Amino acid sequence: MQIETFRIFCDLAETGSFSKAAALSDITQSAVSQQLRALELRFKVTLIERGRRHFSLTPEGQAFLEASKEILDVYNHLGDRLQELQNVFAGDIKIAVIYSVGLHELPPILKEFRLRYPQVEVLVEYRRSSQVYGEVLSGDVDLGLVSFPSPRRGLIIEPFMQDRLVLICHPDHSLAKRKAIRLRELEGEKFISFEPDAPTRKVIDRHLREHGVSVNQAMEFDNIETVKRAVEIEHGVSIVPLKTVQQEVENGSLAAVQIEKPELWRPLGIVLKRNRARSPAHKELIALLQKNQTTPGGL
Repeated sequence: MQIETFRIFCDLAETGSFSKAAALSDITQSAVSQQLRALELRFKVTLIERGRRHFSLTPEGQAFLEASKEILDVYNHLGDRLQELQNVFAGDIKIAVIYSVGLHELPPILKEFRLRYPQVEVLVEYRRSSQVYGEVLSGDVDLGLVSFPSPRRGLIIEPFMQDRLVLICHPDHSLAKRKAIRLRELEGEKFISFEPDAPTRKVIDRHLREHGVSVNQAMEFDNIETVKRAVEIEHGVSIVPLKTVQQEVENGSLAAVQIEKPELWRPLGIVLKRNRARSPAHKELIALLQKNQTTPGGL
């Protein structure tokens, strides 16, 4: 049985079409049908329920699809295993990362890595947290970086760093000159938030509820850059990771105020697929990320 057989079956299952699966492999529709019949004869099972308007995998077909994906993943990353044996720093590394980490924490680390290993190509894709987990699990990327990492089946989570969460506001806001505030002092403030499904938003909302604080949810955005711009324009407030606003604080467009009682922190994590081979370059990048871990501190 050739590796292409598994690839064709995956294409067939995912497209639900013999013609589309044939086009993806540049073969005839008849060839796809023959491959499927050969598989069913070999294993003495029905893999796909066929009908004029009905196409679905049987339980055996679903099991064969999962096995096919695992086989293809091993085959596709065979080069990484061979590189690991040869200790060669080459090839490429794909990273899926949430916007705030990709724009602020990751760049200096990538700069150092690229200086050390210029022959390694690092490709960065910006995604939402849920997409990061999915792409790592599917093998589409080599690793992911998320905030408030949570355990997932088939994945390994390694600690990366921690960001302190701070209040940000316009320099003319009444809270801007304060060195520190308590969370309860935000009662009634016009608040610029992340979207409800963002992990940082969920943690902020939980702390506000626990401390009996009610804010005026004025706007919601899906990325840190838009949140910052809205705070600058609207004279509202928000709570964001300190590292993401250091430039704005330095140039005077935003003020950052430390939050006390409670202190708020955003842990970051490296998401890896369990049992996946890692090239020397891959391992070195992970080590460099963990070397740059930060621990709790002040502004």
